[in-house]
Amino acid sequence: MSEQVTDDGPDGPDGSRPPRRRLWPWVLLMAVVLLALAAGAVSAVLAHGLAEQSSERLRIRYEVTGTAKDVTLTYSTWQGEALSTGRLTLRTLPWAGELETRGFMNSGSFVVSLGRSGGDVACSVKVDDITRRTDRASGAFATATCDGY
Repeated sequence: MSEQVTDDGPDGPDGSRPPRRRLWPWVLLMAVVLLALAAGAVSAVLAHGLAEQSSERLRIRYEVTGTAKDVTLTYSTWQGEALSTGRLTLRTLPWAGELETRGFMNSGSFVVSLGRSGGDVACSVKVDDITRRTDRASGAFATATCDGY
């Protein structure tokens, strides 16, 4: 006697199985939506922070001291969205320059180059009376670089 085994599974009336519902497209869709929401939140926080920084006024002070008599000062400064560059030749030290600015790139940099006669120099950049960078150089054709970034 052989016994016949039948599958009493979830077959339809015609003996076919209903299609399986796939879960992965919904999981993928939810992951994409969550990532988009997170990116939007991060963008909003960054935009708010940049807007606050761009309206903040800062005072930048450049200083050069030393014994050198032949000094060239080359500088660049961001003011708003424009880059300003210039060059000064100094015969005596000390020298100081100050400006007010605002914006995200609210600082500047300068290079102090000594001439053939050498000597020594020190430079510094202060932003709102906080020293951001100092450097020293001595000897003929030496350079010191200071920036406030």
